[in-house]
Amino acid sequence: MNPLTRRHFFGKSATGIGAAALGSLLSAETLPHFAPKAKRVIYLFQSGGPSQLELFDYKPRLVDKYKTELPDSIRMGQRLTGMSSTQSTFPVVPSRFKFSQHGKSGAWVSELLPHTSQIVDKIAIIKSVYTEAINHDPAVTFLQTGSQIAGRPSIGSWMAYGLGAEAKNLPAFVVMISPGGGTGGQPLYDRLWGSGFLPTRYQGVKFRSVGDPVLYLKDPAGFTRDDRRAYLDTLSELNQSKAAELGDPEISTRISQYEMAFQMQSSVPELIDLTKESPTAIDSYGPDARKPGTFAYNCLMARRLAERGVRFIQLYHRDWDHHGGLPDGLPKRCKETDQPAAALVKDLEARGMLDDTLVIWGGEFGRTVYCQGRLTEKDYGRDHHPRCFTMWMAGGGVKPGLTLGETDDYGYNITADPVHVHDLQATIMHLMGVDHTKLTFRFAGRHFRLTDVHGAVAAKLLA
Repeated sequence: MNPLTRRHFFGKSATGIGAAALGSLLSAETLPHFAPKAKRVIYLFQSGGPSQLELFDYKPRLVDKYKTELPDSIRMGQRLTGMSSTQSTFPVVPSRFKFSQHGKSGAWVSELLPHTSQIVDKIAIIKSVYTEAINHDPAVTFLQTGSQIAGRPSIGSWMAYGLGAEAKNLPAFVVMISPGGGTGGQPLYDRLWGSGFLPTRYQGVKFRSVGDPVLYLKDPAGFTRDDRRAYLDTLSELNQSKAAELGDPEISTRISQYEMAFQMQSSVPELIDLTKESPTAIDSYGPDARKPGTFAYNCLMARRLAERGVRFIQLYHRDWDHHGGLPDGLPKRCKETDQPAAALVKDLEARGMLDDTLVIWGGEFGRTVYCQGRLTEKDYGRDHHPRCFTMWMAGGGVKPGLTLGETDDYGYNITADPVHVHDLQATIMHLMGVDHTKLTFRFAGRHFRLTDVHGAVAAKLLA
């Protein structure tokens, strides 16, 4: 596709609702590149780096290696973060939590995830994801934008740009954040769901956890809906005139965003109205499902957004960064997220939506097998580990009941089926019917894509 021609076209033909409709038509003519398996994505991002060693990557032989030094032959000179670079010793510490096999697939899952254990035959567990970043911000940015350096479009923005919007009265890309019950965790910046150098109409819309999900849903006192319609129509005429004069695509964006805001005055109140939801369905997401701002509530909202045609839904849950106090902190994060994530998969399946909805769970990297800081009989922590970590995917063309990838006895290095971050992104796009090498945008003199110049579809993950 030719993004500059597309961008210039929108700039020269900004016509309010017509521009948005024409944009959808233009997307439909160029994408998808082939028949998609998934129509939409729900990405459950666990910010901070969940420990694969406590959750999915079972290493029973570590019990006999407790407090022994991590061999140099395993570490192989890996660079360390500033938090453990001054350590003179790197004692191995096994998980304190029990693992069991579950389902027909026999997947090993920790006792911390009893609800996820019930859906192992519906998900694909990937134990061999790896990244290039060792600190939070570049690692999260890399997962979300394909680059460790800020400024690139997010994956949700790429999907909105390439595939357009399915919903007519909700954004194509919605973001929700739950803080976790701890200290709040690492910061999450709006640029993580930004559109970068793509037109800003494709950036994610963040729903707030307190008050109205979106500001200014209500008109001022004495200002009727007809007044708002007339106001927007007049404003649109002025913007169209300026767009014709300047050819600036951001004016087209402004027109479409004003119109979307008008539509959301009706769609968002209906979205968050749970009175027609089955109490049983709500309760399946856990005791916090009726409390706005919680991960459970956001998972329920994600299903409702998916039903209403939102293309890309991103849920961030914070505070998975356990440098210390892991035996106390990690169970709390699991309790907040385990039941809602599993319920979401089950709910989508029960409604006939799992086959064309891709659900993704995972953080920005894993954790080290060695203890960071002081190791005691009751406490330990783990540092950042980019060499291998675990994610899972479900629905949308993913092979269910699969465990992909292996790591060594220390859970430190990948020994089979490595999946690079760009491979993961290429696979997500493939399931959405997009060839990751062809969805590009020309900026600063060259064509950019989400996967930069790397990435290959992880074929073994495909059903």
